[in-house]
Amino acid sequence: MKESNSKHNILILGASGFLGHAIYKELCSYFNTFGTYRIHNRAYAKNQHFLQYDVEEDDVIEIIQATQPTVIISALRGDFSAQVTAHKHIFEYLTTHKTTKIIFLSSANVFDAYSQFPSYEYDKTFSQSIFGHFKIKIEDMLMRLPKKQYTIVRLPMVFGTHSPRILELKTLLQAKEPIEVFPNLIMNATTDSKVTQQIHYIINRNKSGVYHLGSTDLVHHDDFIKDLVNTLGNFHPVYKQVYTTNNNRYLAVLPKHQRLPKHLQLESKDILQELSL
Repeated sequence: MKESNSKHNILILGASGFLGHAIYKELCSYFNTFGTYRIHNRAYAKNQHFLQYDVEEDDVIEIIQATQPTVIISALRGDFSAQVTAHKHIFEYLTTHKTTKIIFLSSANVFDAYSQFPSYEYDKTFSQSIFGHFKIKIEDMLMRLPKKQYTIVRLPMVFGTHSPRILELKTLLQAKEPIEVFPNLIMNATTDSKVTQQIHYIINRNKSGVYHLGSTDLVHHDDFIKDLVNTLGNFHPVYKQVYTTNNNRYLAVLPKHQRLPKHLQLESKDILQELSL
C-alpha cells in the first residue's frame, strides 16, 4: 500500500490477539508500531516493540507515555469493566493531547436490539446484550472527543485462516460435532486481511468518525456457514439449526455515509474465495 506516513507512532492495545496481531503485521513495515501482549510470551518479550500489559492489572497511561503514540488502536479483549476504565484513562489523555487520535474496534452488537433492518453508521445504537452495552459505553465516551480525534470501526463477524471462528469450525468438523447455524439470521461478515487494509487506509488518509467495515452484501447465517464449511475440506458436517425467532433477524453493519474506495470493499463471495485459497 502506497502513501504510508512513517511519522506516525502507532500503539496497538491487544496486539497479541487475532485481529490486533493482523493489524500489527499490516502496519509495522510502514510505521513505528508498538503493541501490547497480556500473557508472558518469549517471542513477544524479545521484541522491543511489544510491551506486556494486562488491562485488569496495569495502567494504560504508562504504556502510552512509554510509546508516545500519534494513533492508538484499541483491539483489547478481557474484562469489560476493566476495559471501560482503561478507555476512560485514554479519553482523559486525549483531551489534553490533541494531536493523538484513537481507532476503536467496535462491533455490530451495538445494534443487536434492532432486528428488522441492517444498521448504518449514524443509526442510533441499541443493544440487549452485555457485550453490545459495553461497546456502546465506550463509543459514547469517545464521541465526546472532537471528531478528528476518534475513528469508531464497527465490525461484523471477522473470519481469517487462523481466526477463532475457523479454528472452532475445524475442531467441530474433525470431532464430528454438530455446528450451530441460525437460519433466520441475516448478516454480513469480513476478513482480517480486509480489515487491516481498511485501517491502514484510514490512518494514511487521516479519516475519522464512524465506519462500518462489513461486506457490502447480506447473507443468511446458515447459507454462509455451509458454503464456508465446503471450502474447508471434504467433511460430512452435521448442522444444528437454532431458531431464536420466527422471523428473519438482521445483525449487519452496512456502509452508507462513509464508504471506502472500491478496492477496499468486499462481498461475502470474496470472503469464501479468500478462505478457500
